[in-house]
Amino acid sequence: MKTRYFIAAALMLSCMAAYGQNVKLVRDDAGRKVDVFIGDKLFTSYRYPAGLEKPFLFPVYAPNGAVVTRGYPIEPRKGERVDHPHHIGLWFNHGNVNGLDFWNNSSAIPANRKDQYGHIVVQKIAKAKGGKTGVLEVVSEWKDNKGNTVLTENTQYIFKASKTGWMVDHVATLTATNGPVKFTDNKEGMFAIRVDRAFEMPTNEALIFTDDKGNPTTVKATDNTGVTGMYVSSNGKKGDAVWGTRNKWVILSGVKDNVPVSFAIFDHPKNPGYPAYSHARGYGLFSVNNLGQKSYDPKQEEVVYNLAPGQSMKLVHRFYIQSGSELTPEGAEAIFTEFSKSY
Repeated sequence: MKTRYFIAAALMLSCMAAYGQNVKLVRDDAGRKVDVFIGDKLFTSYRYPAGLEKPFLFPVYAPNGAVVTRGYPIEPRKGERVDHPHHIGLWFNHGNVNGLDFWNNSSAIPANRKDQYGHIVVQKIAKAKGGKTGVLEVVSEWKDNKGNTVLTENTQYIFKASKTGWMVDHVATLTATNGPVKFTDNKEGMFAIRVDRAFEMPTNEALIFTDDKGNPTTVKATDNTGVTGMYVSSNGKKGDAVWGTRNKWVILSGVKDNVPVSFAIFDHPKNPGYPAYSHARGYGLFSVNNLGQKSYDPKQEEVVYNLAPGQSMKLVHRFYIQSGSELTPEGAEAIFTEFSKSY
């Protein structure tokens, strides 16, 4: 017990020491990535591989150095699940934009069905600047399979350390580029992370999940050794009960290598559809979706968001992570209060 206490205390001191340290962004244009360091520790890398269907943050680390993202499909690790190859790192997109599915697109989609899917292409790294706060600005285009641009996405990733943890704010402005854009009610969205096996919830059941096009994916039962994840939401739900409920924040906590780790996703009061629906699954998908409603709760009306040509929509989310202690609802509420006053 004393050993665990001293480990936790040391980790908290390490995290506090990181508070106030500079954030460093290192561009690697040839490698199509930007590495993000807090002090001398790698937090994450922004990656935009030419051969994949979207950019993403991968891997994502806790302040103690524990990796919290699943490795598959780009850096698979022994013992992890190999379902849903479109779940990579920490990402942002949606399942129905002008009828195109940006969420489920991956190398697993046959060529003769690619016209039903969209992909996101990074056009420019506009800014990559470190300091007390690190700022990465990216211009991307959401395209159909023929190369036509549906949306232009201007996004800021704002990285910083607090006294208790690390965070990234994702500030995306989506603009209808070449005509009107329609976001149809869909459960597949929107700001999401696929987590390491340690942060899944234990289960002995094989489950089948079906996407908007009726395609089933089986998530097989497997050994629960070291599987410790648990969701807690702002509306008081826990575990599987969090899915399909509206929340201003959701926490996912677990233990990896004997160290408690918690991370949370925060919705912003100015977002459309606030508070967002939680697309949080026990098998390791942790997401919030502002542009779905009936797809989560059949009793609700279908929501559709339309952008006229040239019109924009802004969406702001925060991902926060700490290690050495569990994030409490009170702690999450304090973070939310500060975050809600920004942007």
